[in-house]
Amino acid sequence: MKEKMHCTALVLSAGQGKRMGTSVQKQYIELEGKPVIYYSLKAFEDSQLIDDIVLVVGEGQREYARREIVEKYQLSKVKDIVYGGRERYDSVWQGLRAVSGKQGYVFIHDGARPFVDEDILRRAYDTVSSCRACAAGMPSKDTIKVVDEENFIVNTPKRKYTWMVQTPQVFEVSLITEAYSRLMKVEAVNVTDDAMAVEQMMEVPVKLFEGSYENIKITTPEDLKVASAFLKKLKIKY
Repeated sequence: MKEKMHCTALVLSAGQGKRMGTSVQKQYIELEGKPVIYYSLKAFEDSQLIDDIVLVVGEGQREYARREIVEKYQLSKVKDIVYGGRERYDSVWQGLRAVSGKQGYVFIHDGARPFVDEDILRRAYDTVSSCRACAAGMPSKDTIKVVDEENFIVNTPKRKYTWMVQTPQVFEVSLITEAYSRLMKVEAVNVTDDAMAVEQMMEVPVKLFEGSYENIKITTPEDLKVASAFLKKLKIKY
C-alpha cells in the first residue's frame, strides 16, 4: 500500500462577491447560523486526507478571519492566513507561495462552495495520485450552446462531452506552482481556473472526476436559498 502523500487545502476567500448585492462579502454571509466559508473549512478540518490548510483572504481581513473563523470554530489545521490579490489567479498565486517547496498535493477550493465532503476529497486524492492534475465536475444536465459575440449559436457540442467544472482542483504541488510561476510572467492572462493554468502553461492534461450536483458555488441570493435547503436536507452536524 502506497504511503499517503502530504495534502494541503488552499481555500480561497478573497472574492468581493458583487453579485450577492450585500455589503458583507459572500463568504462571510451566514448560512444557517454560520458563515459560508466555515463549512468548507470544517470539511477540510475533519478530513483524514488533509494535513493542513492555507486560507486566502481579502486585504485587511486577516485578523477578522483568524478571530471570527479560525479561532471561534477551533480550526486547528489552518496554519497560514495570507492576503489574496486583485484577480482569482493572483489569490491562488499568493496561496501557493505559502505551500511552495512542500512535497505532495494541493487542493485548491473556492470558499463559497460549502458542500465539499469526504467522498469528493477521496475521489480527488485517488485521481491526482494517478494523473498529477484533476478537477471536480459533473456532467452537464442541459444541452450546451456555443455562441458568437451577438449570441447566435455557432456550435452544439455533444452533451456527453460537456461538464460543469467545480472545485476542489487538485495538483502535485510542484506542477501547479510552476504553472502559476509561468502564468504570472504573462501579460495578458485569460485563465479562469487552475486547470487552465496547467493546461496552458504546462501542457499537462487535467482529468475531471465526479464532484456533486450539490457542490454549488454561492454567488447570488438565490444560491443562498438553495444552499440552505441543501444543508437542511443533508442533516450533517456542523
